[in-house]
Amino acid sequence: MRMWNVPPKCLCRKHLIAEHCECHMYAGAIRKKRSIRGHIEKGQVETHNIQRRHDELAKEMLRRGYNHNSPLNFQTKRREGKVDSKANLIELSRRCKECRKRIAKHCPKATLKKKPQA
Repeated sequence: MRMWNVPPKCLCRKHLIAEHCECHMYAGAIRKKRSIRGHIEKGQVETHNIQRRHDELAKEMLRRGYNHNSPLNFQTKRREGKVDSKANLIELSRRCKECRKRIAKHCPKATLKKKPQA
């Protein structure tokens, strides 16, 4: 599970729908008091942005003509986790040909080169 936290227009269908599903999974885990500590430590989720991100993804799904029948009503006081969206653009571009095309089209100013290690 992970929140990519990149502009939803940059996600291919598979990654858009998967991240939407994962918002529901994170919300469910938190509601059930299940640990998502590993995801927080790996920078895969921002607990305070789950609802906002879900809504962004749902809006993009509808814009593309996909169905969205799973509203999320999730609020938390937890402010944990930080997702590196620039690193995620690089990772998506590396691992997914369709995302790479969408990133080039919708995020042309994105720097897709890894930062040199200090």
